Amino acid sequence: MSRPILEVIALDAADAAAAEAGGADRLELVTDMASDGLTPPREVFAAIRAAVTVPLRVMLRAADGFAAGDARTFDALCADAAALRAEGAEEFVLGFLAEDGGPDLAAVDALTEVIDGCRWTFHRAIDRAADRDGLRKRLDDRPGLDTYLTAGSAAGVDDGLPALLAEAARAAAGEPGYGPQIMAGGGLTLAHVPRLRAAGVTAFHIGGAARPAGWTAPVSPAAVQTWRAALDG
Repeated sequence: MSRPILEVIALDAADAAAAEAGGADRLELVTDMASDGLTPPREVFAAIRAAVTVPLRVMLRAADGFAAGDARTFDALCADAAALRAEGAEEFVLGFLAEDGGPDLAAVDALTEVIDGCRWTFHRAIDRAADRDGLRKRLDDRPGLDTYLTAGSAAGVDDGLPALLAEAARAAAGEPGYGPQIMAGGGLTLAHVPRLRAAGVTAFHIGGAARPAGWTAPVSPAAVQTWRAALDG
């Protein structure tokens, strides 16, 4: 059995190197955490790619919130995605909701066409969806979708743990829409790990937990190593 995936948010090359040194399996690249993570500049991706060997998932998100934005904003996001792809990005993170709380399929399909079959994560927009199960079913079989980053609730894993455990059971049963891997993240703590691991969750995402001194400080290799040991144990 392969070890659980530990994904760490990285803002720059120093973060990335520290996370890799601590045992991260994959990095989520973002900028502007005040807006909960937006698309990083192409040059930042290039610097991080040169600094580490672990896989990188690049956020595709132009503004705070989970709407695709107006045509001009979305066209600019598609252009950014194309530029990152040209720079060598091979994995991405995205997700958009329509006004009714369902998935914005037009935006998802347009952006995934730009990234041309690359693997991608549907991020925590699922935690704001009007119908989590319905969203999964409507996104089923979208090319490249292999992960849902979710806390089970917009309020975080403390509140969403029952939903995560239930969805892990539905995934284990092979229910349609539950094929992509569940990656637990959003207020995730070490105390949550045993129950999630016992339920079959095999991927975990941390941001602030990798920075004991706060978001103005860099990733701590020791903090990442603590998570690595907990997941492997």
